Order: sequence, then C-alpha cells, then structure tokens
Amino acid sequence: MKQSMVLLHGLFGGLSNWHSVVGHFQSNYNIHIPVLPMFDRHNNNELDYLTGFLESYIHSHSLLDVILVGNSLGGHVAILYTHRHPEKVSRLVLTGSSGLYENTSMGSYPKRGNYAYIRERVAYTFYDPAVATDPLVDEVFGITTDPHKCLSIVRMAKSAQRHYVAGLLPHIHVPALLIWGEEDRITPPAVAREFETLLPRARLVMFPQCGHAPMMEKPAEFNRVLEKFLDGSGV
Repeated sequence: MKQSMVLLHGLFGGLSNWHSVVGHFQSNYNIHIPVLPMFDRHNNNELDYLTGFLESYIHSHSLLDVILVGNSLGGHVAILYTHRHPEKVSRLVLTGSSGLYENTSMGSYPKRGNYAYIRERVAYTFYDPAVATDPLVDEVFGITTDPHKCLSIVRMAKSAQRHYVAGLLPHIHVPALLIWGEEDRITPPAVAREFETLLPRARLVMFPQCGHAPMMEKPAEFNRVLEKFLDGSGV
C-alpha cells in the first residue's frame, strides 16, 4: 500500500498550486489535496475549524503514517494538526508557512473590483512576476469580488496572526523539512530560520530567486529536495 501524502494549500491557493508535486510523486504515493473550507458559512473559529476539517478528512479516509505538506496557511494547519496528532504524521513539510510571522500584503481589506491591484498583489507573492499567470490572477480576483469570500479571507488572515505556534513547535518531534524562498516577502527568510530553531528535528533548504510558493516557482528543485527527504538520502 502506498504511503499517503496530504497537500495543503494556502489562503489564496488552490489545487493547481500542487500540479508539479502531484505529477512527480503520484506513482509512488497516495496523494490527497483536500480543499480547505475557508468559505464555509459554519466556519466561526477559523484555524480551529480548518484543523478540525483536516482531522475529519484524515480519519474518514483512514490515513496513517501521513506525510503532511503545507504552503502558507496550509502549513499553519499542518503544524496544528501535527501537534494534536503526532502519531498520525510521519513527516512534516512546511513551505512559506504562516504561524510565526506573515506580511499580510493584501491589507486589512482587499481592494474589491480593482483588477490591476490584485494582479500586483499576486505577483508580489513570487520572485518572478511572470508566475502570476492570468488564470491565477483571475482566481484570486474572483475571490476578492465575492463579499462573503473576501470577508472570510480577512477573518482567516487575522486568525492566523492570532494563533502563533512558537510555543507548540518545540513539542513537535516529527522529522520536518522547511523549503523556503530567499525572496519570500510574505514569510521572510528570518521566519524560516526561526522555524528551524524551534522545531527539534527540522532541516531548512533555501532557494535563491524564489518567493512564497517554491513548489510553483522552483518545481524541479522542490521535488528533488522533497524526494531526498522522504527517501532518507538527505537534502
């Protein structure tokens, strides 16, 4: 039976963010990409709600010995789940994770209806603005023009800022891999180094000329480092 790998997207992320990871690992791993219910109208506790969703998802799919891979807010959820259920997680992989500090570049309330502004903010996520393709910008623009979704995003971002995990990290003894962009402006490199210091079994890999989503901007390098980490050959 294949080991399960659960990929968790970020605040404005989607399933397509993990396209290269799925293509590289799907032959050897049982890949899951749950859609985090950030816009669920029953979501009143924000991050706790998402963590509870992940608990239910892993339980309902009878997943054991899980590899959790989380980007940005997805990394935050992965940390909270791993702290609660270390026996269920074999490896923890964080890339641009929130939980210690994040620069909320969208501001306190995203500028609804301003497409040029949204394009600028999406491009800000990456080192290479060309990674902010039209479909990606359109997806984020669609979220910010929906009043309910826009408010949910703002509430979720504030919840992430309130739920710092510095006190939890020293108690997480699962092997952890941190993959970070040296030009990450949302969760800067200093954040990655703090994660490395606080997690007892963490390894940090930094990618030059890379922003907040290394699996999208440096897919080949991301997959190579992740594969080495999983097969035990080092990074």
